[in-house]
Amino acid sequence: MRPILLQGHERSLTQIKFNREGDLLFSCSKDHVINVWFSHNGERLGTYNGHNGTVWTIDVDSQSRYLVSGSADNTLKLWEVSTGKCLFTWEFPTAVKRVSFSDDDEQVVCITEQRMGYQGAIRVFRLNFDGDGKDQDPEPERFFNPIGSKATVCAFTFMKNLIVTGHESGKVALIDVATGDEIQTNERAHMDIITDLQMGPDGTYFITSSKDKVARIHDTKTLRVLKTFSTETPLNSAAIAPNRPYVLLGGGQEAMQVTTTSLRQGKFETRFWHKVFEEEVGRVKGHFGPINTIAAHPAGTGYASGGEDGFVRMHHYDDSYFKSKPYGDLEIDE
Repeated sequence: MRPILLQGHERSLTQIKFNREGDLLFSCSKDHVINVWFSHNGERLGTYNGHNGTVWTIDVDSQSRYLVSGSADNTLKLWEVSTGKCLFTWEFPTAVKRVSFSDDDEQVVCITEQRMGYQGAIRVFRLNFDGDGKDQDPEPERFFNPIGSKATVCAFTFMKNLIVTGHESGKVALIDVATGDEIQTNERAHMDIITDLQMGPDGTYFITSSKDKVARIHDTKTLRVLKTFSTETPLNSAAIAPNRPYVLLGGGQEAMQVTTTSLRQGKFETRFWHKVFEEEVGRVKGHFGPINTIAAHPAGTGYASGGEDGFVRMHHYDDSYFKSKPYGDLEIDE
């Protein structure tokens, strides 16, 4: 499984994201740039220039028409995917750390940082795509400050007007966007800051990764922990493989502590765990530093990882991956 090395960033990666079909891969980094690539051959299709700070987060709508990005320059930008034009910019008092489209593409949720006397906030914008998409409301449809610990990650759920958030204290919460109230919480979901949250293929469950060296699968409605994957390294990202019972975990020791250890001890591998049996089934090496972000191909044919080393590695699975029997001799009807 030789990876395709995507070299388009000068600094460490912050997030990568496939579009719904999986033919495009979007990547953002601390070098202020967003790139889009063809996933099958790693060719760079284009660049989105306009941010003046680290781009922390990106998301693309289900039609691959629009892209949203959040940055340390305190802005949220809406882009046209096909032309690379910036259609609209929302400005905030602090950095935008996470963005996510709703399932119907009509809303965007964003988390802003707690800094300089400002509380961390969650804002939901209703997008207007009449005309050329440049006529957006600068004011959010909903605005609220999460209770207690600041939110670090979020996503829309399959339930109307509900978002799920992960927090610095390790808690996960289900929040009603209309009122800003927490409907469900799990205070002890993790023991440390939650670094990533990705929804499962059907949205009924989601996976979180944390600096407490554990990744967990949760039920979306009840926030009950369904599965736990314990490693010996801080985790930065976790993804769920579609069509196969695997989860992919990535992380590694912080860059400043790595100089004293070898690559092997730094644990810079993508780790595959069996989703049902909670056992590690394989590792893929490659990055020269912690893995910051992982995305699974929506068709289940591969995955991509972005690292502290500034590289995105696009992997297409070999035949052996599809021929393996993850449940032993038991045949599971799809």
